[in-house]
Amino acid sequence: MATYTYQALNASGKTQKGTVEAASSEEAIQRIKSQGYFPTSVQAQKAKKSATKGEKGEKAAKPVKKKKGGGFSIGGVKPKYLALFTRQLSTLQDAGLPLLRSLQILESQQKPGLLKNILLGVTEEVEGGSSLSESMGKFPKAFDHLYVKMVNAGEIGGVLDVILQRLSEFMEKSEKLKRKIKGAMVYPIVVIIVAISILVGIMLLIIPKFEEIFLDFEIELPALTQGLINTSRWVAGTNAGATIPGWAILVFGGPILWISFKLIRKTPPGRAVFDTMILWVPVLGTLIRKTVIARFTRTLGTLISAGVPILEAVTITSQTSGNYVFEKALTNVHDSIREGETFAAPLRESKTCDAIVVNMIDVGEETGEMDAMLLKIADNYDEEVDVAVASLVSLLEPLMVVMLGGMVGTIVVAMFLPMIKMLESLG
Repeated sequence: MATYTYQALNASGKTQKGTVEAASSEEAIQRIKSQGYFPTSVQAQKAKKSATKGEKGEKAAKPVKKKKGGGFSIGGVKPKYLALFTRQLSTLQDAGLPLLRSLQILESQQKPGLLKNILLGVTEEVEGGSSLSESMGKFPKAFDHLYVKMVNAGEIGGVLDVILQRLSEFMEKSEKLKRKIKGAMVYPIVVIIVAISILVGIMLLIIPKFEEIFLDFEIELPALTQGLINTSRWVAGTNAGATIPGWAILVFGGPILWISFKLIRKTPPGRAVFDTMILWVPVLGTLIRKTVIARFTRTLGTLISAGVPILEAVTITSQTSGNYVFEKALTNVHDSIREGETFAAPLRESKTCDAIVVNMIDVGEETGEMDAMLLKIADNYDEEVDVAVASLVSLLEPLMVVMLGGMVGTIVVAMFLPMIKMLESLG
């Protein structure tokens, strides 16, 4: 019989080490399980010549201190990494592995960075006796209010693996929706940047050459040509009284406007005005409205199905809706439910959602299947967002072509008009 060295977990999740004699590795695993342990590593021990029969086959293992991963991190954990961690934790919990051991396994396989550091902290908190939701609540850079509340509901209901699976699906679908919208915006942004770069090059390098030719012939320039030359002077910063060249405004103006917009939107009045106006923009407003509806219905449906109380679920949903108009509407819904009234009535009065959404919520409220109905709405609106994104892309492509063609055509016509006058004067 061979001697096998093993590492296993006891009922409390702590690591145990030792040796067992068996004819095969399968028999060794069965003997370890019969002792009430869960084996994580079983290896055949090599025989030592210097070993004697009186020697012990097991040595006390020295505790190894974990070193926290170093490094300075800015921002939070990326959603795709958090979604992957959530799904892996759900799988380990479904397999029956103790929570502490699951966290240790997932922490050990993470690359050095913010998520690894946070998981080290969560593991230490759980090892110290805190619940998983309490431990995660101390690290808001990775686990937001929605995440912590769902985990807490899973702990109370004893269905943590199921809740983690639902949470990972929710995060994956939300991330997929964001990727679709961002992907739709890549094409027009790239086209605009390239077009501006080409136009700046034409204004700085080509138009001044034509201006010199026109001045040599001393002809009266058409208004279109003169306007183009004035624009070229503005871009180059050679016009009278220019303090900042136009090319600097074109290059740095966009980032400055974007930062200013972000700062203004962080203020409550700025956010309220922008979120209200953006919903009325043709095409884009419809896409944003459908996106927000899909987001808030999926969030609320997931929370209710997880067992979170309805009032708390509505509050969390309003805080994570991402739009001031919908946040205000859901606040009114919260007040209505607290006063014993219906969910659908204040939502209908706010006119933020289509009639079919309100009617489906009304039916779900009457039948007691609110969570299933909300998730069904979210699935339907995810499909509608796909169609809206495809429509937006198909609309942007011809608009970009017309815009670029118009700019190039204007420049060509403006340059050829004086040439016709020059030819006439020579004739």
